[in-house]
Amino acid sequence: MPPLSAPHSLGRQRAFTLLELVTVIAIIAMLTGLAIGAGRRASAAGHGARAKTELAVLAAALENYQRMYGDYPRTDDTAVLLQSLVGHRDALGHIIAARSLIEVARFTTGESRDPFTDAAAVLVDPWDRPYRYSYKTQEPWNNASYILYSIGPDGRDSGVLLAGGFVDPAPQENADNLYANHP
Repeated sequence: MPPLSAPHSLGRQRAFTLLELVTVIAIIAMLTGLAIGAGRRASAAGHGARAKTELAVLAAALENYQRMYGDYPRTDDTAVLLQSLVGHRDALGHIIAARSLIEVARFTTGESRDPFTDAAAVLVDPWDRPYRYSYKTQEPWNNASYILYSIGPDGRDSGVLLAGGFVDPAPQENADNLYANHP
């Protein structure tokens, strides 16, 4: 009986070729790029949803404020708006001591300032820009309500109100603004 010998192929070890490694790395890079892109889109959608939610909460607080004091805060200063909503200012801007109408801990303030100890604190949107507010800041003010909004992800805003205290939706800068009470 002849001696058993190992087949020739069992002694060789299989290795990846350079082409196979480059292909695998390219596939991994492509999948990583897709995952990062999806994550960024989800983050952008999350910022928009958060801004809409915060605007709705602020709008509800402003309605409560109006019921308590008979008017909305008359200002276009976002620090005065926040001081009004935490119970430190009445509708005309006079200093008062009342209960807060918002849970400040649920919001972000610029530079992490505490609105209870710092009158310059402002609420900022998810893109870290102050919310915009205006009410009865021009004559005549024919708008039955206030204007409260975020300038959105592009960070641009025309900053101009139409006569009577109305938002001008026409400028391109206002295209992605998110409004609390605007159709």
